[in-house]
Amino acid sequence: MPFLDPNTPVPAGLRTDDFVLRPILASDAERDHAAVMDTRDELRLWEQTSWPEDDFTVEANRADLEDLDRRHSERRAFTYTVLDPAGAEALGCVYVFPIDATFLTKAEVSPRSDDRWEHFDAVVYFWVRPSRADVGMHRDLLAALRTWFAGEWGFERTGYVTSERYVRQVDLLEGDGLTVRFELREPGKPGAYLVFG
Repeated sequence: MPFLDPNTPVPAGLRTDDFVLRPILASDAERDHAAVMDTRDELRLWEQTSWPEDDFTVEANRADLEDLDRRHSERRAFTYTVLDPAGAEALGCVYVFPIDATFLTKAEVSPRSDDRWEHFDAVVYFWVRPSRADVGMHRDLLAALRTWFAGEWGFERTGYVTSERYVRQVDLLEGDGLTVRFELREPGKPGAYLVFG
């Protein structure tokens, strides 16, 4: 589906034996905050900022989630929470952006292959709690996402983005047979982001 096609429903989510994806809501603030704070060291590498700060609160997180929910409803970008099968614990997040998202249009995009940026349908960012990544859930999530975006979303080309500094995720993407197609440099960020495809 074209990323912003108003006539095509946005996929409601994904369920496997090990996790569930569904659109994130402001009411997820407490469980998402617990996952964010548990993952803060990795997220600081991933974001290339000091976010989340050690004093990041549930209420500040709720405000962030309200914004993500609004963008999802407006079909500007889509954010899914990753939950355990019972829906009790947040395990991570998945973010789906069009290639013309505002922050991406401000980035310097450098090819590392013969691909053309405009040929990508979307870019995806995701993270998983370290305790779940330690037992391989990040691999299972990536495999499920690749199938989901090709099937339910109808994307022909999806880029998976991570910070060059987040070595665990770089290794994951390379280990799944993906290769770096582009390098992104966002203003104010000290390092590059790598777009795998």
